[in-house]
Amino acid sequence: MTETAFSEELTERTFRYFWDTTDTKRCLAPDRWPSNPFSSIAATGFALTAYGIGAERGYVTRAEAAERTRDCLRFYWTAPQGAAVTGMAGYKGFFYHFLNNQDGTRRGKTELSTVDTALLLGGVLFAQSYYDRSDPVESEIRDLAEKIYARVDWTFVQRENSRIPSANGGGRKAIAMGWYPERGDGGDFGTHDWVGYNEGMLVYILALGSPTHPVGKDAWDTGWAADLEKDWGRYYGQEHLQFEPLFGHQYSHVWVDFRGIRDAFMRGKGIDYFENSRRATLAQRPYGADNPNRWKGYGADIWGWTASDGPGYSQGKYSVNGTPRDFNGYMARGVSAIRVVDDGTVVPTAAGGSVAFAPEAAIPALMAMRRQYGPRLYTRYGFKDAFNPSFTFTDFGSKSGEVDPVHGWVANDYLGIDQGPILAMMENHRSGLVWKVMRKNPHIIRGLKRIGFTGGWLDKAEAD
Repeated sequence: MTETAFSEELTERTFRYFWDTTDTKRCLAPDRWPSNPFSSIAATGFALTAYGIGAERGYVTRAEAAERTRDCLRFYWTAPQGAAVTGMAGYKGFFYHFLNNQDGTRRGKTELSTVDTALLLGGVLFAQSYYDRSDPVESEIRDLAEKIYARVDWTFVQRENSRIPSANGGGRKAIAMGWYPERGDGGDFGTHDWVGYNEGMLVYILALGSPTHPVGKDAWDTGWAADLEKDWGRYYGQEHLQFEPLFGHQYSHVWVDFRGIRDAFMRGKGIDYFENSRRATLAQRPYGADNPNRWKGYGADIWGWTASDGPGYSQGKYSVNGTPRDFNGYMARGVSAIRVVDDGTVVPTAAGGSVAFAPEAAIPALMAMRRQYGPRLYTRYGFKDAFNPSFTFTDFGSKSGEVDPVHGWVANDYLGIDQGPILAMMENHRSGLVWKVMRKNPHIIRGLKRIGFTGGWLDKAEAD
């Protein structure tokens, strides 16, 4: 199969994941499939983005995609919001991380999530800018998207307004990661803020870009960007901000084109965040070739580490290449100069979500995975979530995947938050669609400019 044919096939199969599995009545994209225990609002943000990609590629008509999107936004605009512990989908405009498939309300004691709401809003704002025609359906999409975004009260999750001092030091105005309604009078923001280099960049862009409840630039300066220098380092010849799982280098980039635009930190380094993510990607390939921990199956074209499913914990019961090993379930795997978290599990979305950064490395890796592991790994909706060539132990009884005594473990499920970056970043590589659309969105422009980003396309853009 040629690279062009493979890219098209992977794009359509991954699109079909979102089109086929997302509940149309309540627009609840599954966190994982086929097990489908509950819905993920982040996966729904990727689904909303997928619909536009599918329309542009001709997999569905624009009218079909628009109607599905309109119905989705209707649900999230009308879903119950409030401070009650149960029966709510969200509060203060934010949404709970996981929602019940039955009615779209909070799943268990999951948190009101700022980053997962941001990923949902990425899809909402993509829809707002993509569906730009004057017909009634597309007009309603734009109106609903505006109301959903404007409702979010970003000041509610800023530490200066919470009852609890910042977990990351006094005086910070950082944004909290989550909120729990049952923890004390008025709820509890937990112990972690978005501070330091990670996937939270989109949270701050949206929080500063809000037309109704924005936070100030001091949230960025004393929060996410307060001490980036400590994250700067060199790994396998690549100098960049370190964050071991690749999702931290990918998620914000799905919707924001960081090519040629810089904040104060990146102006000082002489690169942009796109180049930073490219370097992080390119560092993983030689790690795979070097394979310092002597796992099976690694190589220059079999690499990629990020959050994913895994075989399960074995408590040192098994050895690989003469060394006792532990194998974890779902966790944030990754490699960097600061930390290495590697249990032999390779994750296709690590390469797939980086296609736009380094296609010359990422696409051959994906093609090698498809070729080497065949329909056990690459099937109806593209890549299953992960595989582990070292886990050949059939007596363990892994519940998360199937084990072959020669070729190892392959996950049972696809994960929505791992499928989404593959589809979106493949499309950004091929046509730049998502980036082109989002460069028109006034809220994204406003947020970037308020933070202090300058250069490239942003200098020519007007927020409103």
